[in-house]
Amino acid sequence: MKSAVFSVSVRRLAGLAALAALGAAPLPAANHPLAGSRPNILFILADDLGYSDLGCYGGEIQTPNLDALARDGLRFTQFYNTARCWPSRGVVMTGYYAQAIRRDKMPGVRGGAGGRRPAWAPLLPELIKPAGYRCYHSGKWHIDGKRLAGGFDHSYSIEDHNRFFSPKKHLLDDQPLPPVERGSGFYLTTHIADHAIQCLQEHAEQYPDRPFFHYVCFTSPHFPLQALPEDIAKYRDRYLAGWNRLQRDRYERMVAMGLVNHPLPPMEREVGPPYHFPDAFKVLGPGETNRPVPWIELSPEQRRFQATKMAIHAAMVDRMDREIGRILDQLKRMGAFDNTLIFFCSDNGASAEIMVRGDGHDPTAPMGSADTFLCLGPGWSSFANTPFRRHKTWVHEGGISTPLIVHWPKQLHDRGAFRRTPAHFIDIVPTVLELAGVEPPRRWKGVDVPPKPGHSLLPVLTGDERPLHDELWWYHEGNRALRVGDWKIVAAGADSPWELYDLSRDRGEIHNLAGEKPDLVRELAERWNRRAAAIRELANSSP
Repeated sequence: MKSAVFSVSVRRLAGLAALAALGAAPLPAANHPLAGSRPNILFILADDLGYSDLGCYGGEIQTPNLDALARDGLRFTQFYNTARCWPSRGVVMTGYYAQAIRRDKMPGVRGGAGGRRPAWAPLLPELIKPAGYRCYHSGKWHIDGKRLAGGFDHSYSIEDHNRFFSPKKHLLDDQPLPPVERGSGFYLTTHIADHAIQCLQEHAEQYPDRPFFHYVCFTSPHFPLQALPEDIAKYRDRYLAGWNRLQRDRYERMVAMGLVNHPLPPMEREVGPPYHFPDAFKVLGPGETNRPVPWIELSPEQRRFQATKMAIHAAMVDRMDREIGRILDQLKRMGAFDNTLIFFCSDNGASAEIMVRGDGHDPTAPMGSADTFLCLGPGWSSFANTPFRRHKTWVHEGGISTPLIVHWPKQLHDRGAFRRTPAHFIDIVPTVLELAGVEPPRRWKGVDVPPKPGHSLLPVLTGDERPLHDELWWYHEGNRALRVGDWKIVAAGADSPWELYDLSRDRGEIHNLAGEKPDLVRELAERWNRRAAAIRELANSSP
């Protein structure tokens, strides 16, 4: 028994040391002038939003509230998630790579969507409550454990991801709520905002002298594509020109904005959904297609069907923006807007998935209604992820790039500026801790706490352009990537060879340089393997 304990301790120390070495950064953020300023923090997370879906990132969807935040705040051009919903949420709330906390699978690591975090990985609210923060959660959860036990004072949690109009499984402060009846007027995006506003109203009335952290997680525009009829009508014919022409329009707006400076990759005709559900196409009918073929090759029926799907996606994003506007109005009414640090981003890129689940799909029902189950698919997903390749689940830029808007009138005065420093969800927890004046714990619940791989974003927010990371690492379902400076290696699948791209010129990942620079590929692959080994060691070092 003694030798087994000793062996685990040695492995754990080795893992901690390896991660500490790998986590070294050229830009330490300690003692930043804003450290300990204790602002309110509103973190808004969209679900399956494409990089260019917002107006302020080149999109044609009307998002005036988010556009206003971008106009008066900052836009990150190279901010990253994990390519999937539950890993991203685990990272945002703990500050560790998802595999290290067993919230995503990799060879030699137990975990995944049902994985349990180690005891040394508390959620962010648990860490900042001692600094006086009240903490609220509204919307999607997808993290292990209960919300109030994780440090939240209030939570509305949606656990039914198949229905926007009549969810069957949702909870208020961890207690089950009755299923919502069809035809009741309930729409999930609005309800998430309602709960957020109620929490803020209570905070203003009962805790006006305390800062708050509010984690608002919309499920829009994740499938099923379901939206209010009046919102769909607004976009019904907007997308009949097709994904090829409209993608070019988006790209040209992005270039004019100064968001991108690289060529637009072609849509990958041979790349379809990441998972194959052939029976779904029998139900969805001849209007559906599982490849982003040139628009001109689609039949008139397919063009109408596909254009309506994108109209519903746009309606869902539009409605989310309006509900965010209501939350912002509440902040203004309670006098908290100027000293609230607002983050807005997406958990992964737009999705190429096509499936039917939940209550099924009635092809005779109005598209986007509660009786239908539609998904965006690879054509419009490629469009939504403009100007990048691939989709959710892949770790090419289209799967892992997210818009990030940061707004804080009291402190950030470089309004409307871009931030081009590469950064990642692992940086959110260190940022919030520094703002709250909280030192990352070295022990938690009787166990050693490993160093976090992320770094505070405060220097970047205030204009320091020096690199924040030596490297950024990805793994999801065999898809692998590593970014070091402007070099990125990426592989689509466990058996695929490494590709190599110079992101300073080619974030569209068009020109694979692996054959020209085999030594660099080998060096970066070794770095990917070292990071993977350290994460594996850490994930397996505790019960």
